[in-house]
Amino acid sequence: MSFLIYNAIFLFIRVAMGSFEHIVPILLAILFCVLFIRYANRKLNESQQHSMLHFFALFICLTVVAFHIYKISLGNYSIKTDLPLFLCSFLGLIIPVFTYYRKLWMYEILLFWIIAGTTQAILTPDISEGFPSFNFFRYWLVHLGIIIIMLYATFVFKMKPIFKSIFKSFFALQLYVIFMVILNFILNANYSYLNRKPESASVLDYLGEWPFYIIVVQLILIPYFLLIYLPFYIVEKKRKKSLSK
Repeated sequence: MSFLIYNAIFLFIRVAMGSFEHIVPILLAILFCVLFIRYANRKLNESQQHSMLHFFALFICLTVVAFHIYKISLGNYSIKTDLPLFLCSFLGLIIPVFTYYRKLWMYEILLFWIIAGTTQAILTPDISEGFPSFNFFRYWLVHLGIIIIMLYATFVFKMKPIFKSIFKSFFALQLYVIFMVILNFILNANYSYLNRKPESASVLDYLGEWPFYIIVVQLILIPYFLLIYLPFYIVEKKRKKSLSK
């Protein structure tokens, strides 16, 4: 009985910033990421490294698919709100394509999309159902999992962006935005929050009302991408400097 009461309380409470349900998944993901990368580098050959990452990506993708099948089974699925078209869910679906082919141009685009897109989702979670709901596990697995995949590609496969990658990723993102604007118009939807802000607190709250927050986001994307690129630039500069000695 107490377990049922526990579920009844937590299944319908939106996850709050700074709460136990917010901090613990992040800490567990950091621990898993470190162990995952260390194990791959020390114990696996290249083929095994590739396979392990691809299976992890498939698990993320199948989680997204299973969650949407589950929501359809509940009978309240709406194409206006529930399709996996928000950026992180969309990335969760297509990430196995990257882990299978491991193309550098895919890495260049996805690195900036994923780090920029998931940072807000991780810092200001928009989860309507808390632990131990399916949505809770799906949310954290997708958002934290795709970051782990990009870190794995960086530290195991030694992939890295170049300066041009910033603009390649930015212009690819514009194609996604244009597609979402058209789809939102057709469906009268709000995918990627292009028509209104999310219900939960987010950084968008500080960027003005619609449509100004969209314009502001576009203006800060390049500086934001530059900030993401900065650690790679510093490391590469130090590497070249050490080789020249």
